[in-house]
Parts: sequence; C-alpha cells; structure tokens
Amino acid sequence: MNSFDWVSGQGQPLHGSVRIPGDKSISHRSLMLSALADGTSRIRGFLEGEDTRATAAVLSQLGVKIETPAGGERLVHGVGLHGLRAAAEPLDCGNAGTGMRLLAGLLAGQAFDSTLIGDASLSKRPMRRVTDPLGQMGARIDTQEGLPPLHIHGAQPLHGIRYALPVASAQVKSALLLAGLYAAGSTEIIEPHPTRDYTERMLAAFGWPITFSPGSAKLDGGHALHATDVDVPADFSSAAFFLVAASIVPGSELRLPAVGLNPRRTGLLQALRLMGADIQIENPRESGGEPVGDLLVRHAPLHGIELPEALVPDMIDEFPILFIAAAVANGRTVVRGAAELRVKESDRLASMATGLRALGARIEETPDGAIIDGGALGGGEVQTHMDHRIAMSFTVAGLVATAPVHVRDCSHVATSFPGYRELANACGFAIASV
Repeated sequence: MNSFDWVSGQGQPLHGSVRIPGDKSISHRSLMLSALADGTSRIRGFLEGEDTRATAAVLSQLGVKIETPAGGERLVHGVGLHGLRAAAEPLDCGNAGTGMRLLAGLLAGQAFDSTLIGDASLSKRPMRRVTDPLGQMGARIDTQEGLPPLHIHGAQPLHGIRYALPVASAQVKSALLLAGLYAAGSTEIIEPHPTRDYTERMLAAFGWPITFSPGSAKLDGGHALHATDVDVPADFSSAAFFLVAASIVPGSELRLPAVGLNPRRTGLLQALRLMGADIQIENPRESGGEPVGDLLVRHAPLHGIELPEALVPDMIDEFPILFIAAAVANGRTVVRGAAELRVKESDRLASMATGLRALGARIEETPDGAIIDGGALGGGEVQTHMDHRIAMSFTVAGLVATAPVHVRDCSHVATSFPGYRELANACGFAIASV
C-alpha cells in the first residue's frame, strides 16, 4: 500500500453537526462567470478542492486577477466578456472534467488559441459529446481521437444552434451555453431529461438574459455579465456520503447545515427516502437563487427498491454511495438507465460492482445499471480507479463491514472533498491512513 491508502473500520454511532464544503459545480461556474463579468465579484463558501483550484489557476493564466482574502473566499476581478488573453502554456485542468468541458465552451469563442490538458484520469474521459456540438456552432477543436488534450482554435465566428442533447448532461449543456455568449443569434439546448440548472440560474444572477425551464434553456449572444457576489451552498454530492453513513449505522443522528437542494441535484434524497431513510429538511431557504436547507438524518432500516429512472439524471454523481446503501439494505435494488456512469471519472458501474464483490456483495452488472441483493458486507481490499467518489463510498462501507475495508489510492478525494477523512472521523468514522 502507499501513503494514500486508507483503511475504514467500524466506528461509533455518528453524531454531531457536519459542515460540508462548498458545492463544486457552483464553485467552478462562479469563477468562470465572475472572470467574464464587468467588475469585481466576491465568492463565499468556495470549495478549496484541487478541481476548483485548477479552474482558478487556468483563469489566472488567461489574465484574470483572483485574490484569496480568506479560506473559502475568492475575489475575482472580472475582465469582461472579451478581456481574456492567450496563455503562454497549456491550461491544466487537473482531474476536473467539469472544468475542462465548460472551459472548452468558454474558450471556443476567444480570439486566441488554447490547449486544455488534464491528469491521467481526465485524459481518458470522452470529450466528443462537447466538441461535436461546439463544432456545429463553428468552433474548431482538435482532440486525440475524442480524448484530451483539446486544442481550441481561436478567432472562429460562432453561431447559435438549436441542439437536442442525445444524453442528458449538465456539463455539455453548460459548455454550449457559455459558447452561446459569444455566438451570433440564439443558442437553445433541449434535454431528454432535465439536468441541474446551475449555469442558467447563475447567468441570470450575473445579468445575462436567459430563459429556461426543466429540460430546456435558451439565450442570445451579445450581452454582458455584471459582477455579483455569490454564496456557494454546501455540496449535496459531498453530503451524500454522510446521509448514507448515518442511515446505515445504528444509533446515528447527523445534522448537515446549509446544503444545496437544487431539485436537479437531489435525486439521491428521494431514492433514500423510497428505501426507508429518515431524512428531514429544516430551515428551507434560498441563497443566490439556489434552494438551501439543513438536513437532519437518523438511522433507519433500508430496503431495496426499483429505482425510478426519472431520478437517474438528478443523482448521476451519487450512484457509488447509493450502491453501498443498496448492498446493505434488506432485499433487492434494481438500477436501470444509468449508462452515463460508464464515462465518469471511472467506469463507475464496473468499478463499484468489482469493489462490492470483493466485500462479498451479490451484484449483477448490466449495460446500463445493476441488480444488487442486499446483505452483510465483509472486509477486503478495493480499488478506487483514481475516482474520488468510489474512494469515499467504500470508506462508508467500512462502517458496517464485518472486517476492515482497505481502500487503495484515495489521493483523488481532495479533488472534491478536502479534509474528508478528518471531518468523517470527527463524527464517528474510523478511517486510518496507511
């Protein structure tokens, strides 16, 4: 094992108030729109993760001054829609798929060439789903057979298109909307299923005229963004690990304050409630156009379900931890319509199925989902495949496994959840670094 391996074992009943870091998706978008705005924007609750810092570093390379007055805060001095300047070196997105895909749309409308690169994991992730529709708008982007790096040719006149997404994806939708800021005419995106609308809400908050409803978004090019302050809510995807952990560990009760509850993001909340989870929303409110609430979760016996396919797009990042819940629930859980999981940071269907089998779970992998028969989990060793959500999910499995769970290579956890192990251990987990 290396120094990034963790061992998770049975801890105590989970108690306390857990302050989850800021939402990663909103942190990325707030940086980008602040950079393109006229004036100075202050971002509070910014996620201090490697992914979001990579996006900040890219924008700095493009000539944007970004200050850090305190942890979790950024002061972004916007350069206006046409104020970015060419970088001398390739722009390194690290492990951030959101960063790379959104930046591809943003940079397609610039007057200069750019090259986007990433780490070994990101370099294996498909980009044609973004580059093909951007090409229909007039962009010229070279790839390595559909994979990064992306070489984006500047000075290409863009024009708006009406594009029906073949697969629902908030990242692709957002990339096209960002390119649409620079395009002549209207850009309209139609989705097969509604996805999270962070970009639409934030464009409106920054003053860009946009119309959107679940499943569609439309804007015209040629307007301006105006600086605004952004309060980033706690990341629901990060809260998900604690929601499942407290649900499956007897005697647990956790409070998670100020969690973002965008309805296009909280499919897991509905899925867990269908499985019998005891999760309450307290003090619901709105912050910066986003719904927010405090979550109170108590232990409850979970049972298997046939997951409604309508929930799949609203929980695409939460399937690894759902699989853990299903593996210890009473009865069978059936997941369909989740083929998108095969092209995340890893093939999450295959990675979770392999890892759960190593712990003695009964799981049948299907082309677009899985059939999981719940029961007891044993100890064992699992591979993360450089995927942060898989790593954290198996630390939750260790809480109820009959022997310790060795989680290989957790180095990527910091991309989305810096300080995860310390925060988890403080409320009753037992995760040791090896």
